[in-house]
Amino acid sequence: MYRRHTTLPQGERDDLRTLRGLLPYLWPYRGRALLALASLLLAKLATVGVPLALKEIFDHLEGAEQAAVTLPVALFLAYGALRLASSAFNELRDALFARVRHGVMRHASEKVLHHLHDLSLRYHLERRTGALSRDIERGTRSLSSLLNYLAFSILPVLAEFALVATILLSGYDPWYTLITFGAVAVYIVSTFAITRWRMPFRARMNALDSQANARAVDGLINYETVKYFGNERHELSHYADYLHDWEDAAVRSQTSLSLLNVVQGAVIAVAVTAVMLLAGQGVATGELTLGDLVLVNGLLLQLFLPLGFLGIVYSQLQHALSDLDAMLRLLAREPEIRDRPDAQPLRLEHGEVRFERVAFGYQPERPILHEVDFTIPAGRKVAVIGPSGAGKSTLARLLFRFYDVTGGRIAIDGQDLRDVTQQSVRAAIGIVPQDTVLFNDTLFYNIAYGDPAAGQDAVERAAQLAHLDGFIASLPDGYDTVVGERGLKLSGGEKQRVAIARALLKDPPIMVFDEATSSLDSESERVILTALAEAAEQRTTLVIAHRLSTVIDADEILVMDGGRIGERGRHAELLAAGGLYATLWRLQQEDRGRPAPSVQDEASGSGV
Repeated sequence: MYRRHTTLPQGERDDLRTLRGLLPYLWPYRGRALLALASLLLAKLATVGVPLALKEIFDHLEGAEQAAVTLPVALFLAYGALRLASSAFNELRDALFARVRHGVMRHASEKVLHHLHDLSLRYHLERRTGALSRDIERGTRSLSSLLNYLAFSILPVLAEFALVATILLSGYDPWYTLITFGAVAVYIVSTFAITRWRMPFRARMNALDSQANARAVDGLINYETVKYFGNERHELSHYADYLHDWEDAAVRSQTSLSLLNVVQGAVIAVAVTAVMLLAGQGVATGELTLGDLVLVNGLLLQLFLPLGFLGIVYSQLQHALSDLDAMLRLLAREPEIRDRPDAQPLRLEHGEVRFERVAFGYQPERPILHEVDFTIPAGRKVAVIGPSGAGKSTLARLLFRFYDVTGGRIAIDGQDLRDVTQQSVRAAIGIVPQDTVLFNDTLFYNIAYGDPAAGQDAVERAAQLAHLDGFIASLPDGYDTVVGERGLKLSGGEKQRVAIARALLKDPPIMVFDEATSSLDSESERVILTALAEAAEQRTTLVIAHRLSTVIDADEILVMDGGRIGERGRHAELLAAGGLYATLWRLQQEDRGRPAPSVQDEASGSGV
């Protein structure tokens, strides 16, 4: 029985801090936002003026003698002008605020993606892509929602409250104001109370939605693995479990919303009935005119109409604050690896790489490297071999400064990597990784990624050096062939040749080959090794390999075991020493179906 990995929201939310987090995004658009708010207030003035115009029309018609009835044309024109002004100013508000809303979303999206690229490798190895993408989508969308709710729902209601209160208090019995705003208070309190009670249902629904999406994306990314093991039902079962829980949470969210709507409707019905009875009594006794009855009714309808959406607005506001809080927490996450304030670009002179008594562990309680000490002279090739888990690939990650060493230092031309900018370090190093992941784009794009400014000729030259040109020529779309997500349309060997071409196009002074031929057959390996040898000329080269046949020409071979360098020397010297290297060489020769030559033969070079 597999356990599902579920992550639900944790930690207290600080809504004021979250709202303050809006300001940096809103500030560049402050002028346009103020104009939109001015349009909003003018629209509300016009809206409240409509029932006032109706009152005057009714009073004029009611007070005129039957024989001398004249149409109050000016009042009718004023009524129409107020309705037009209300609509026009509302549309002007929307037009002005569109740039604010969409601009804020654009800036937030750019900032989040930039921050994600700044976060360290450790974070990206631990994240769940599907859940993260859904959280980011909701977070950026919540910025627009918050601005809309604050500017177009909350502020208009407050403005309308003030205008209605002024009219009622200035011309009518205080009971009208007391009943109206007493009902408003009950409405708001009950709405907030019920909405707070139902918020966990929506929060759980969102969390399960993210988890279901993450599970679906994981299964699709690992499509081939799912097919290899015939686990389609297994993946669908996990996805269905999440959706089943999501369905329960969604149903609870909807039924609780229905309860909220019933309570809101009851409060409005009682308030409107009480006020209309009071106004009707006033008309019957002659204290009020028919126009006053129309005015009070119109004001109540205009007041309670936006209040009818208050529960939804409050609920959505809470959801938006929750989603925005999650995004702000992500933005507040500090990158593990940062440039020092005084960091300068790397000054490349020769390209010498030094590992000086380097110690490192991904977790403090589990060290990986112990006192690793070696030098790659400029223009020379050093190979690192050893069994799986010996720490070989960790050397490449440290050289790229994806992590900082916990002991010792790594230097290029005598400069500690921690003292120079990360960008300049990575610009100086090219890599052919063990696991080549390509973009879901064309072959040309993936090769040109090594130097996005490169032209067609340079890309084709790199493909030739990687012995990829023949394969590309055989494709109907040539360089325009789309490779699929993560390069799934290509074989492992074809993907590695693309990686080699990409690294050659970058043309860096330092090269790292991390199991660069692990997915190639013997014939392809021979061809690629020739290309790699050419690429390594005049470059400082670190070769991380499992196949010992790929490193016999190295200037120095380091044999790692248990995070330490146990042996070092050239191929013949290590064979003659009869240690771990000689054992690994003999085992690999036997695996390839060759008789294992004697150490003396190998040392003399006759076995190569």
